[in-house]
Amino acid sequence: MTDPYSVDSYKPEGRMLIDGELVWASNGKTFDNINPANEEVLGVVADGTKEDMQVAIAAARRAFDETDWSTNYELRKRCLLQLHAAIEEEKEAFRHELVQEVGTPIMLTYSAQLEWPLEDAFTWPAMMIDEFPWERELTDNMLMGVPSKRKVRKEALGVIGAIIPWNYPFEVTANKIGPILATGNTVVIKPAPDTPWNATRLGRIIAEKTDIPAGVVNVVTSSDHLVGEELTLSPDVDMISFTGSTRTGMRVMEKGAATLKRVFLELGGKSAMIVCDDADFAAVLPNAAGSCSHAGQGCALQTRILLPRSRYDEGVAILTAVMQNIPYGDPQDPNNLMGPQVSKLQQSRVLEHIEKAKKQGAKLVVGGGRPAHLPKGWFVEPTLFIDVDNSMDIAQEEVFGPVLVVIPYDDDEDAIRITNDSKYGLSGGVWSASTERGMAIANRIRTGSISVNGGVWYGAEAPYGGYKTSGIGRQNGIEGFNQHLETKLMGWM
Repeated sequence: MTDPYSVDSYKPEGRMLIDGELVWASNGKTFDNINPANEEVLGVVADGTKEDMQVAIAAARRAFDETDWSTNYELRKRCLLQLHAAIEEEKEAFRHELVQEVGTPIMLTYSAQLEWPLEDAFTWPAMMIDEFPWERELTDNMLMGVPSKRKVRKEALGVIGAIIPWNYPFEVTANKIGPILATGNTVVIKPAPDTPWNATRLGRIIAEKTDIPAGVVNVVTSSDHLVGEELTLSPDVDMISFTGSTRTGMRVMEKGAATLKRVFLELGGKSAMIVCDDADFAAVLPNAAGSCSHAGQGCALQTRILLPRSRYDEGVAILTAVMQNIPYGDPQDPNNLMGPQVSKLQQSRVLEHIEKAKKQGAKLVVGGGRPAHLPKGWFVEPTLFIDVDNSMDIAQEEVFGPVLVVIPYDDDEDAIRITNDSKYGLSGGVWSASTERGMAIANRIRTGSISVNGGVWYGAEAPYGGYKTSGIGRQNGIEGFNQHLETKLMGWM
């Protein structure tokens, strides 16, 4: 296969997209994009300023207020399908860059990091433009002696600020802007400074290969998180679509309150995998390796394993073997399940969680430190704690690293109680020889998504989000479509 980087148009893009133009920062500054697997500089990207962000917001406002983007259904559909096709053309370059800047194992680019969202993140919203009920009639009424006809109309919300995390950046960006654009909104994208190139490549594709009008999509990169906060402060931004930590989500709500912004927040998780006493442990428990997928840097990963006391020792023995044999290291190796943490800061945070867990009495049986054979890169060993009490910090706090905890339970009621004893409610799983039993348990778990016996809920038509401090609103699906719309009630004679 031809090296995609031997083609000029496939080279990394360091410029931002603002008002239809590919530009460097107004002050000329750049910042380094670092490979977390070897700590080497990959290249540079524009270090945008608050002024750059304000220009981007103004462009998005103008594109919404002064063009027909919000009402031109055919244009929006055509542009989304163009975008899908153009990304497909550069898919291998996206794959290469994601492995380099995110540190994701290349195997994940064939699923959630790239291939899954590319399958339908743009095409499903494009299809919905034709199928969505933009208007519905109400019955006529006769109030105050006036015969009136009535209808409900759905209209675009306005300018949306999309703030992207570093763990699955392309996946999150695609699943945000698909429905944002399909519903007629304009957007300013602020990627995480750890993983900017996938967003700047997207910006270049939009500018060069689609009919998306200038200002409809803007991409502003910056090493300064406060540049992104301009989106939450500006009265010209109508909504913030944020995916990231619960703490930062709270700040987004607080700062956006002054202008009564609508918010979509997909936040942290501490998901549980309930393994029932009738499950086939030998077949089921290897799935717990998924907690280390992408070095544990996934909000929906099932990082609490609940085992019945009656089979606890058996389960612990299997899980120990699983965690001892997780392949990790170079993310370019297709055999590796996990690569590094995205940054030195994230590596330090994970190691601090591990040390605290040991001090609180959790029993460490696998891993727990930096791997000696990988002196370069921000790696953490696959780590297993057993005999964990659900009140411990390691069972309550989102670690975002390759750390799995095992918690014993007495019966189904106890498993449900432990699972729901969390400030989070994002996802989870149940395994049982009886689908009926598994579904009955799943129905009582307070989470936004849940898998029974390995069922996969992912997709552009699937509304994803969380209960409690795991978020507000839903991304994707009809629910996600609606949250980007205003509702207008009309009456006429």
